Amino acid sequence: MRKTIAVGLAALIAVFFLGGMSARHEIFPWPQLSALRKMVGAEKAAAPSRYTFDDKERLIGDETKTLVTCPTQTDRTAVLLILGQSNAANYGGQRHRSNYGARVVNAFDKRCFIAASPLLGSTNTRGEYWTLLGNKLIASGQNDNVVLAPLAYSGSEVARWAAGGDFNPVLVDTTKKLQDSGYRITGVLWVQGEADLVMGTTAEAYQERFMSMVGTLRQHGVEAPVYISIASKCLEPSNGGFKEHIPDNAIVQAQLALSKGGHGIREGVNSDVLLDGDDRYDDCHFGGTAGEKVSQAWLNLLRGDHQLEASDSLR
Repeated sequence: MRKTIAVGLAALIAVFFLGGMSARHEIFPWPQLSALRKMVGAEKAAAPSRYTFDDKERLIGDETKTLVTCPTQTDRTAVLLILGQSNAANYGGQRHRSNYGARVVNAFDKRCFIAASPLLGSTNTRGEYWTLLGNKLIASGQNDNVVLAPLAYSGSEVARWAAGGDFNPVLVDTTKKLQDSGYRITGVLWVQGEADLVMGTTAEAYQERFMSMVGTLRQHGVEAPVYISIASKCLEPSNGGFKEHIPDNAIVQAQLALSKGGHGIREGVNSDVLLDGDDRYDDCHFGGTAGEKVSQAWLNLLRGDHQLEASDSLR
């Protein structure tokens, strides 16, 4: 018995040293075994996808998009620059497409595509409600054409949009490309705040950083009103949020103060109040009913401001 154990130990030692020498000097059988391991255990090549993303996971290509000639802007054309985090991006629970063909377009990188979820320019590949808003603007008779220019990143805090933040140059580039395409932005729609609530951003810091972003827009020729949504609600740790929501928080206070402080900043849609638990498919992101409610609220807001401005121009 002892002899058998001794022989076994000697064999194991021999194999150990043989393996070590083989690996060290790349001699048989190490190269052959290594190649076999790589062949058997290698990761499968990524399956082909219709989508293309940039280094910040923003959707920049979709093989199913329909390229069209960008519509010429008139006084009945809405050009909407859409900014913010996931609830401004492609995280919606329902997809939409233009009901009016090339009259509602997704502008991206100096090209135009018939608007359809997901929109180029923002993160993720799910649904969104901006295309639905475009449909509603045309159906209401307010606009003949709608140009949607989204730039939204999931989980982005306001500091990243301010001067010095990593999204600020992308904002400048997006604005410049719209202008180079012959477009004058008619409205900037901002939907963001949830990330800053979780991070503990103070009301003062939020206002300062938001105004820095607005300053960037103004410096680059964007004179359009900036609509700041009242948005701070994103629940559950799985979404990076809290278990419960406190309505009167620092971010909401900052957003309300900004909307009343002039500088061409107006109050946008208050999704914290407008939506209930059933409207958010995961306690944070907008489901189909939320998209319907929010797009209708944006329509009412934009129509009201449009009618007010038209009335003022006649005086």
